[in-house]
Amino acid sequence: MTAPAATTATILEQYAARLAQPAPPPPDEPWAVQSLADGAAGISLLHIEMASRHGGSWRPAHQWITAAAAGHISAADTAGLFLGAPALGFVLTTIPPSFQHLYEPARRTLHQHITDLTHRRVDAALTRIRKGDLPTFAEYDLFYGLTGIGAYLLRTDPEGLPLERVLKYLVALTRPLVPDGRGLPGWWVRHDPARGESPHFPGGHGNFGAAHGITGPLLLLAQTMRRGITVSGHREAIWSICEHLDAWCQLSPSGPWWPEHISRRDLDLGRPHHDAPTRPSWCYGTTGIARAGQLAGLALRAPDVQAFYEDALYRALTDPEQLSHVTDSGLCHGWAGIYQTATRAAADALDPRLQTLPKRLGDTLAANAQPGLPKPGLINGDAGTALALTTYASQQAPISGWDACLLIN
Repeated sequence: MTAPAATTATILEQYAARLAQPAPPPPDEPWAVQSLADGAAGISLLHIEMASRHGGSWRPAHQWITAAAAGHISAADTAGLFLGAPALGFVLTTIPPSFQHLYEPARRTLHQHITDLTHRRVDAALTRIRKGDLPTFAEYDLFYGLTGIGAYLLRTDPEGLPLERVLKYLVALTRPLVPDGRGLPGWWVRHDPARGESPHFPGGHGNFGAAHGITGPLLLLAQTMRRGITVSGHREAIWSICEHLDAWCQLSPSGPWWPEHISRRDLDLGRPHHDAPTRPSWCYGTTGIARAGQLAGLALRAPDVQAFYEDALYRALTDPEQLSHVTDSGLCHGWAGIYQTATRAAADALDPRLQTLPKRLGDTLAANAQPGLPKPGLINGDAGTALALTTYASQQAPISGWDACLLIN
């Protein structure tokens, strides 16, 4: 074991020790354990991956899974990949074969609830489209919307009707919406980026991010097409999103970049309200967008598209100015998400320069990892950082497939 690998292994042990025992859920938020983002559900993924990779005791993973499933599991219409039944269902997709029998009855029950939820959510979304109303993040996004539920279905029932209906809905989402004669992208949401009302975003906004914007649907559409799973209009939908990204791509000396979001005024003027790239994160930045574009190029068998987005990814992740905006080690905004996404992108890359990114970014991730930060969870906390470190320490892709919740693989 090399010195850096030994150091990373020590850091991983510290993370695992810190996250050894689940705490009881807060009395006023009993549902919090069901959160893939912040709760026991997300933290269980770390213990599942570590047991899968190292063959250690299954007990920590089982304790966290059990903690996540304590109490009433929500399959209400507010449930999504990062909360409730789909979150628990996703966790169960990552369990190694030798332990799957322990959870089979729960998996079957959850899957039925998620299937029913999918049909209800698609019905409501298609009704909204027919009315010409604007959507919200929660309808379509990766965290709580139909894109995230589609990510679960891609792992559990790729040939089934529920995923087919999700994909048909996403195709419909990419068509322009014309309420009151206004031509807006079909994913233009009626609220501001914080899901509220803001004088800066009268008439809502268009979001570009992987977490809440149109990049999430592009990831799912590309991932499914790449696996040979398509619906009518699928290819056209991918091209439509790519054309939107092309239209709003900004060129700078350090490479292409995209706005996090645009307002109605930006749309009317044809230019974003900020003039420089922000942090190149998975959730909102060039890292997530470029991985989606790369996958679109692969799915469409369009090497020119793939090459453009691979160049954008490389240039963003070697630009000191953009990297200076990265201030935490988490999956959503920080080094863990950047590293994990770059590693997946490098494995698919035509551009040989991408092969240099995982080592460089992994070193930076390890240098910035600080076990014991206030947040223990997956998306912004210790569990997500530790999961990316398991990839870096082993120099191998995840065994459990935990990063499918980010739609980067």
